[in-house]
Amino acid sequence: MLGFIPDEVKLSAFTTNQYGNLQASCNGKLYRKCKNYSQYNACNWMVSYDDEHDYCLSCRLNDIIPNLDDPENMTLWFRLEQGKRRLLYILMTLGLPIKGKTSSNPSGLSFSFLRDEIEDQYGNELTVKNFVTTGHASGLITINLSEADHSARIDMREKMGERYRTLVGHFRHESGHYYWDKLIAKSDKILEFRKLFGDERLGYVESMQDYYKNGPNQNWQTVWISAYASMHPWEDWAETWAHYLHMIDTLETANDFDFSLAGNKIVSPIPAEKLHDQAYIATNFTHIFDNWCQLTRALNGLNRSMGMDDAYPFVISITALDKLRFVHEVIADQQD
Repeated sequence: MLGFIPDEVKLSAFTTNQYGNLQASCNGKLYRKCKNYSQYNACNWMVSYDDEHDYCLSCRLNDIIPNLDDPENMTLWFRLEQGKRRLLYILMTLGLPIKGKTSSNPSGLSFSFLRDEIEDQYGNELTVKNFVTTGHASGLITINLSEADHSARIDMREKMGERYRTLVGHFRHESGHYYWDKLIAKSDKILEFRKLFGDERLGYVESMQDYYKNGPNQNWQTVWISAYASMHPWEDWAETWAHYLHMIDTLETANDFDFSLAGNKIVSPIPAEKLHDQAYIATNFTHIFDNWCQLTRALNGLNRSMGMDDAYPFVISITALDKLRFVHEVIADQQD
């Protein structure tokens, strides 16, 4: 049996000892399955044997989950949990703080998975009674359950004119809003943020209305990481943050599989030691981006050989690269 151990940030095999308890092969310690693992097989994270909680660190962050009496919801929830755990894994790997919502921390991180409320009117005609908007508010990340329906998500991607739309992308984007509040809003980095991304005090609602009415900025490719990023500085940050997590997670996976391109090994983007020296932080980012360019060129070539869409449908401008470097520096500061 396999299970992920959050405090070790490691997947481990487990054996059953003479007392019937699960023992991790990686450290010899005893664990229990998360309740959502043992009851629904919707999670694969473990809970320390002496921990009083029934749920793992990931599932404790859930505020609302779908109605599991509906069999379809079970499948969609499973996919959402996969995306959420992948997000949490890379956040842990980068040493970013993950603190859940409590009475003493009302703006802590939490997740709500909701479905549009549908009502039947005029015979068989279905109408949306309450539409769920994927987004972030005061630590709560809400994901519309339909995003876990592959056909519905692809349909929305086409309607929105997007080349990339995934579940894990939603989680990474919304986490960017959460960490903007935690790492930028009241920090000494706010002035540098405004220099790179713009003034976030610009009216958000007005910017959103303008974006959906008139479309993205005409020269968005030269300034922003995506068309949506051109809507408002907050969205620019969230899109850039998500993109950085795309890079780190994919490069770490490639390194774990011992990828080499043209004789050059893809190195791990996670430094073996904490980054303190600013020159080293800058050099580390340069290596990350160089590896990323090599890997994504190969990924796109492989996908095209299979007749599939590009795995990486982006071109990073110099301005967008400076923003990615800023995200890298902000995260490096958290590793002190």
